Amino acid sequence: MNKILITLLLSSSVFLISSPAFSQNRLTHHMTPEEELRKNEIGRDFYPTDPPEGDVRMIAEFEHMQSVLIRYPFGIPMTLVREMADDCIVLTIVANAGEEQQVINMYQNAGVNLNNCDFMYAPTNTYWTRDYGPWYVVNGDHEVGICNFPYNRPRPFDNDIPIAVANYLGIELYGMPLVHTGGNWMCDGFWAGASTDLVWDENQALTHDSINALVEAYLGVENHHVLLDPLDESIKHIDCWGKFLDVDKVLIGQVPEWDYRYSDFEYVANYFALRNSSYGTLYQVYRVYTPGDYPYTPYTNSLILNKKVLVPITGSPHDNAALQVYEEAMPGYEVIGIMHNNWANIDALHCRAKGVADIGMLYVRHFPFLGSQEFQLDWEITTEIIPYSSYGVIQNSLVLYYMVDSSVYHTTQLSHVEGFSYKTTIPFQEPGSEIAYYLHAADFSGRVMEHPYIGQPDPHVFDIAYATDAVANPDTLIFMTYDDLQNGKSFSIYNFTEGDLTITDIEEYGTSGAFFWEISPPPPATPFVMGYGDTLDLTVIVGLPVDNFTGFVTDTLHITTENGSHKVIIKVNEDLLTSVETYPAADVLVIDGICPNPFRSSTTIHFSLEKSSSTNITVYDLSGKLIKHLADTELPAGMHKITWHGNNDGGNDVTSGIYLLKMTVNKQSVVRKLIKH
Repeated sequence: MNKILITLLLSSSVFLISSPAFSQNRLTHHMTPEEELRKNEIGRDFYPTDPPEGDVRMIAEFEHMQSVLIRYPFGIPMTLVREMADDCIVLTIVANAGEEQQVINMYQNAGVNLNNCDFMYAPTNTYWTRDYGPWYVVNGDHEVGICNFPYNRPRPFDNDIPIAVANYLGIELYGMPLVHTGGNWMCDGFWAGASTDLVWDENQALTHDSINALVEAYLGVENHHVLLDPLDESIKHIDCWGKFLDVDKVLIGQVPEWDYRYSDFEYVANYFALRNSSYGTLYQVYRVYTPGDYPYTPYTNSLILNKKVLVPITGSPHDNAALQVYEEAMPGYEVIGIMHNNWANIDALHCRAKGVADIGMLYVRHFPFLGSQEFQLDWEITTEIIPYSSYGVIQNSLVLYYMVDSSVYHTTQLSHVEGFSYKTTIPFQEPGSEIAYYLHAADFSGRVMEHPYIGQPDPHVFDIAYATDAVANPDTLIFMTYDDLQNGKSFSIYNFTEGDLTITDIEEYGTSGAFFWEISPPPPATPFVMGYGDTLDLTVIVGLPVDNFTGFVTDTLHITTENGSHKVIIKVNEDLLTSVETYPAADVLVIDGICPNPFRSSTTIHFSLEKSSSTNITVYDLSGKLIKHLADTELPAGMHKITWHGNNDGGNDVTSGIYLLKMTVNKQSVVRKLIKH
């Protein structure tokens, strides 16, 4: 009798644990008192792995999603499901085929588009897919995978959902040994991420530096912003009060001045307002009033799903103002309020739905010109366009749209540079002009993408300032052949200041100790005045080397005005000048790509050799100083790659700027530009 009773109790226990409906009724968004006693189970069966290889990045919420992950029994209204299924796949986690049929019937009765519904069988404990759902990362080979982590609740079924989704999608699974939760994480798709100090509380065996190292290795996030929780709730999830809306936009909650938390909310708003985004510009900080008095106003707990923003509303008098903040911050997006009687300040729409990244995404990586920019004669726009699907891009679809002073959009075609790199130029525009632009691309998988993601409704915008002094273009003359030396290289001096510009001196001759140069024809006698818009064209001719030297050597030509001095750097590559090889490097060397470029921490050069060759790879700064030896060896024919980690031969990181990559094969050289942010 006792054995039978024990067996029945065990069976009942298994049912209670595995039944989603029962466990959801028992469990809360917080950890229950019973779970507090089982905290030692968190991460117990977690399997860590090595991080993704290469230059890693985590996909942001505001990037393209192929579907959205929810769980049955639901914590969301059918109005939300119907809205999401209008534009993308709704992927519903159900326990079995019987539950799937129940959900299909519910969807059909609610008018949900069943053509955009799919199902995944897996046991779950709760419906907070945001908290336990997968995080999507991209490795150095542009393959999307899932980063798993020990979920900060002793809920084994929920904890295994990232594994189930990785199997469902057929993609790589990485295991990051850091206790975490999706509600306490946001990232920008580049190098920035943010959490509250809950991540410190729950990983006390790790130092803060160790936590940051894991976040960087597995997620590619170098700038990990960890903040105190201004909401003063024990759950301490960042999505309860803050949200990245774009790379350089952040939404922060706001409470009345009489609220004891007011100074804490203002602190986090000012924290971001005073810091640079991954674009290198200060964050644009938007505020949404969240007093929590009617009965809840969880407006930051919204879901960005492609070109829709789904915002939880409760019937509060603050609802309309909150929706207006989103419309102001995200022009072009469809901002939709979703009413539900079960939203809470610490548990709303964002907590209960999670985007599934488009694993075949057409990714456009671009660092835009923004704000006030120093005058340039033209604007070279560079970008990487990477089809994660491995389908090629459609070349004639690669277009930049630009508009001057709110007139009409013009187009210019992007040209292929190498690998995934493309460029085009916005031609000369007068100082004082405002330029708005966006990029457009399509690939053979049928995907179309723009940058910024929303495209024309919210383009990148910058203003062109007047020049503060003379402008020389180009400002660097690189002599790499004897023809260059004899025929000379030309540059021009421009006046695009706000008035006349007096030139007091132009250096006519110079020597570096290794070569000499002169200007031909000689420049006008100084001083002389250039009016606004005037141009002076000059040519530098370099004489033969007078001493032996290796690599790049440089000298500087100075243009002096009443306001200061402008430099033109003259660089000579002696290796090419003394070469005795009969075939150029291009006959044996092909640089297949430099990715990423621009880069933050490291970049990888992919190249191939037609034959076994003596290969030397070095990095110089623009003054000609040797920065880093990357390779000096005999390499076999075939494909190769080498990574520069943005450091010098002493192991120290170099500053942001432009560098020159020099690859010498059998004494013949090619040079490429590297940009470190």
